[in-house]
Amino acid sequence: MAAAAPGPNDRDDEDGSTVFWVLQGMRGILSTPALILSTAMIGFAGLAREAGLGWLEASFMSLMIWALPAQIILIGAITAGTSLAAAAFAVALSSLRLTPMVVALAPELKGPRTRRLTLYLLSHFVAITAWVFAMERVGRVPRDMRTAFFAGFAVTLTLANTVLIAVVFNLIGQLPALVTGALAFLTPVYFLSSLYGSARDLAGRLALVFGMLALPLAHAVAPQFELVVAGLLGGVPAFVIGRWLEARRAP
Repeated sequence: MAAAAPGPNDRDDEDGSTVFWVLQGMRGILSTPALILSTAMIGFAGLAREAGLGWLEASFMSLMIWALPAQIILIGAITAGTSLAAAAFAVALSSLRLTPMVVALAPELKGPRTRRLTLYLLSHFVAITAWVFAMERVGRVPRDMRTAFFAGFAVTLTLANTVLIAVVFNLIGQLPALVTGALAFLTPVYFLSSLYGSARDLAGRLALVFGMLALPLAHAVAPQFELVVAGLLGGVPAFVIGRWLEARRAP
């Protein structure tokens, strides 16, 4: 069961402290997105073991890279014998997709006394799960306590899954490839469904649908830039159609 999101009526006089909101954020590791990510990390542990990595390497990879798709890309580069520079470039390129998430989340976390250094440090923990969790809940947290709330969730989630990978790596045998892939696939499936459900307007929902429909064509036309092409092919018509439909509905 998902952890209840904090609300203004959940606090008494001492509940406005930083420690309180850090603890509220830590409770979030019992939420649905966090549990799904942990399940996917079990699959990653099996994938790393099958690729010949040690448990220390797999755990360190999770702690430093954190985003699961980038970790899988690095394992693929290792098994393919890719050079260090090429592997690092592939991981960095994959992580660029998180930049819009950071840009969208930072203004929501920034309070009147928030330092830039705090936002820079917290940006390391912005990935699909943390972003979805924060965007859904941070609006109900006092603005000057939002960084504490997000840090409580994101840092705890990262450390917990780092330990989980180490434990699972040493306790289980090699998982079948199909099971490993299925577990790792849970996170993007949850992200897509959550992104659609949390879209604030019709254009956002249409952009997600149109972008997915345009992906096969984008892959056939420009496989190296398929995400960019699919985003343009899906996003531009979705924006135009969404605005047109909303204008027609307006009184």
